[in-house]
Amino acid sequence: MLYALIHCHIKPEYIDAFKAASMENARNSILEPGCLRFDVIQQDEDPTRFVLVEIYRTADDPARHRETAHYLTWRDTTAEMFVEPRTGVKYHNVFPDDAGLEK
Repeated sequence: MLYALIHCHIKPEYIDAFKAASMENARNSILEPGCLRFDVIQQDEDPTRFVLVEIYRTADDPARHRETAHYLTWRDTTAEMFVEPRTGVKYHNVFPDDAGLEK
């Protein structure tokens, strides 16, 4: 299993538009065979900061995700909303075991 945490810092005037675009992307992403979970979370102390928490079955699934129409729409729609480029960090599962996370 692969976890990807994508950190996003958004211009204040785009918070609502970013949330809407990201939730649409998430709704479609969880329909992908390789995507187990796609959460959009917003920081309490600084509402301009978000993390996209993506969980994939294999290390190849994020690349397939980035080829989908919904991801490309999200990428293009949100491009001007960022204060700084988004950053991603990849993790692997430790606990619970992968079988406990399957759909």
